[in-house]
Amino acid sequence: MCLAIPGKLVKKEGEIGTVDFGGIAKDIALNFVPEAKPGDWLIVHTGFALNIISEKDARETIALIREAYG
Repeated sequence: MCLAIPGKLVKKEGEIGTVDFGGIAKDIALNFVPEAKPGDWLIVHTGFALNIISEKDARETIALIREAYG
């Protein structure tokens, strides 16, 4: 099973962004969402941001992941 995780974009430099996953920051490729800007919530899979999502959707997804895997 593959899992895409929500994270918040905190810094952007060209096509690479630093995304915060609840205190863990990772550099992520933004090729699929070049319009993303710091403060946006993203769905990330295997090092690539796939979509921009709302904060509400991100928080709901995080809660479901914690419930399932926590």
